[in-house]
Amino acid sequence: MTEDQTISNEAIAPNAKRLLWAGFMAILAAGVGFAIRGGIFDNWGKEFGFTGAQLGSIGGAGLSGFCFGIIIGGVICDKIGYGKLVITAFLLHILSAVVTFAAVPGDGGEAAKSLAYNCLFGGMFIFAFANGTLEAVANPLVATLFPHNRTHYLNILHASWPAGMIIGVALGWVLDDKMEMSWKIQLSLYLIPTLAYGIMFFGQSFPKSEASEKGASLGEMFKDVGILGALVVAPLLLLFCGSFLPLFGISGDVAEKIGYVVGGLTVVAVGILTKGSIGSFLLFTLFITHALIGSVELGTDQWIQFITGNIFTSSEQGKYLFLWTSVIMFSLRFCANWIEQTLKFTPVMLLFVCSVLAFIGLQLASSMTSIEMAFVALGIYAVGKTFFWPTMLAVASDRFPQTGAVAISIMGGIGMLSVGTIGGPGLGYLKDRYAGESLKEKDAALFAEYKAEKPSTFLSIKSMEAFGLDGKKLGEAKDAKEKTEKQKAVVAADQLGDRKTLKLDSYIPATMALLYLGIFLYFKSIGGYKAVHLEGTSGEGHAPKA
Repeated sequence: MTEDQTISNEAIAPNAKRLLWAGFMAILAAGVGFAIRGGIFDNWGKEFGFTGAQLGSIGGAGLSGFCFGIIIGGVICDKIGYGKLVITAFLLHILSAVVTFAAVPGDGGEAAKSLAYNCLFGGMFIFAFANGTLEAVANPLVATLFPHNRTHYLNILHASWPAGMIIGVALGWVLDDKMEMSWKIQLSLYLIPTLAYGIMFFGQSFPKSEASEKGASLGEMFKDVGILGALVVAPLLLLFCGSFLPLFGISGDVAEKIGYVVGGLTVVAVGILTKGSIGSFLLFTLFITHALIGSVELGTDQWIQFITGNIFTSSEQGKYLFLWTSVIMFSLRFCANWIEQTLKFTPVMLLFVCSVLAFIGLQLASSMTSIEMAFVALGIYAVGKTFFWPTMLAVASDRFPQTGAVAISIMGGIGMLSVGTIGGPGLGYLKDRYAGESLKEKDAALFAEYKAEKPSTFLSIKSMEAFGLDGKKLGEAKDAKEKTEKQKAVVAADQLGDRKTLKLDSYIPATMALLYLGIFLYFKSIGGYKAVHLEGTSGEGHAPKA
């Protein structure tokens, strides 16, 4: 392997830009669906009477499936080709709409509510699986096409995510707040960019990754992932089985046991495949950090529109703020190259600075009392979270080219599985817990009147059970034109729960900052951050001359 510190925009294929923008459109479709879903959480809460934890679980399913799509796709993409994966994702995007739209209130009873929950959960899971499959194509494809400026081009690729969110929020603002259209009509609009990416990818030829060029076996690609990497994935699979399998009538205890088996087999399988390779400790650390990124970026994004709308008693203001953070992300992701060149930041230093900014932004957001302060606080948070996801993929691609698509696909899967099993449900649980505790402390009788029928819990830990507020009753209190004293107290308790949730959420990027500082010091000890290329591959062959 050779090391390279030079930066160049030279691509290795003549159709590189078309493939880049096709990938851009594919992730944009995911962003549109994600943003619209975040804006209709309140619709689902009112229509079906879901609690915050239930909404968090549905949102989590809309991300958890991503990990399976990206990991499975990443493992097989070098073997079966990118084109087949694109076709699979396209069909799954259509199927997800069919399943999601089957959710109806019915007679309002528990059976109808359970059926609606299953449809929304299942539809969101399929949607996420399709998104993951597309990223299994787009991420390694762009990393391969632009081997000497991966941070820049992967950030451009992922500018499509906030672009999709901007479009989704704008559509939700007009169709939901202004025209009060059905949430099904709103959500169906992600099918438009889905058709676009299908057309753009059609008939294109694709390059091979450096590992594929060298003829690396699957075991060789997994060697740096190793047992350490499998130990990061295994507990997340356990949590996923515990939350997903009960939807199919499997008891919680049995689902948990299946989770232990699946997690254990994952570690054993990787150990056998790699002939006992422990893996790279650096890659293990990157995996752990990316799990935190999933929770702080996507978990928070999923709730921020809902939470800020609650704090300022207007879902429309929540959409303004969500749109503001998305515009910042979209704009700055085209500037990664400028930041590296002008400020002389390595990718790891960029990630460290962003973690500090995200911590500051969320701390300020937890105490915001005016819409002006909200724009400042969430603006700082948005700058912080902008470069997390694509820059992490660039670091893994730069340092571990011998893993092909495997390492960055597993990394993306870990991030999404984390938010699906920990971040999304965790924020929903905290919101329920803090809101319920606040109201109970102020007026126990009123809490008894408004509390949810079933307790919320986190990670299936019985001792953590807490009663939140009933979704329908809370919605009625928020929508009341002239609120009674009781309704004012309920809304105030809900807002306090949101503030406490954001404050606790801020400690995740603080932890990330410490991890990035350690990684930065490691690279400094070995002579600085450098990209690595496999000898005799197109990545090395297209290296610019110093």
